[in-house]
Amino acid sequence: MATAAPSAASSIAVVTGASSGIGAATARQLAAAGYRVVLTARRKDRIEALAEEIAAAGGSATAYPLDVTDRAAVDEFATAFKTIGVLVNNAGGALGADPVATGDPADWRTMYETNVIGTLNLTQALLPKLVASGDGTVVVVSSTAGHGTYEGGAGYVAAKHGAHVLAETLRLEIVGQPVRVIEIAPGMVRTDEFALTRFGGDESRAAKVYEGVAEPLTADDVADTITWAVTRPSHVNVDLLILRPRAQASNTKVHREP
Repeated sequence: MATAAPSAASSIAVVTGASSGIGAATARQLAAAGYRVVLTARRKDRIEALAEEIAAAGGSATAYPLDVTDRAAVDEFATAFKTIGVLVNNAGGALGADPVATGDPADWRTMYETNVIGTLNLTQALLPKLVASGDGTVVVVSSTAGHGTYEGGAGYVAAKHGAHVLAETLRLEIVGQPVRVIEIAPGMVRTDEFALTRFGGDESRAAKVYEGVAEPLTADDVADTITWAVTRPSHVNVDLLILRPRAQASNTKVHREP
């Protein structure tokens, strides 16, 4: 199947959480595919450096510091555009691995605000711009946690189930509009920060997540999948794509070599 090049009206791609990991890798790959990428994240220095890197490689990128949970800031950000072609809702993350009985409500609230309300904020603010392009795409980067539960993960699982339901419902509500809604749900992905952030900077606990797993997914693997889905011909909608490393059969069954 041919790759669809972005049209002039739909050539801008906004990527949230672009300062590292899947977001940064997706920004690089969308820029290489011909999109003018707008990088958003809270860490200004990171996205500015990435914008320079993309420009040096011949792409087009603009850095815009943004907290996706700040609705006023998101609305102000949206005024910069008449149309956009792609919104990649990637900002998110996990905090802690406590059971329901002892989980920290503050962690649960932060995860919900980032993974669900942040996605809602950007989608609401930019949906009219996506419609105006005549060929828009909303991507929600959820997780296999949004499709199955596991012990010690209820707060993150609940948030990612929320992101999944948001994408599924939006697709129903805007059918007939020139906007696709794509959900990409990765399983075990090894990035520099995800597990480290989840365990409060504890490098030993973070390393155990991937212990014995020969080849977890990488940020580039997920970015390649996102870019593939986005660049399908505009009549083709990848509703939901779950990807895992070969060593992971489910959220709770992973082959680990001794």
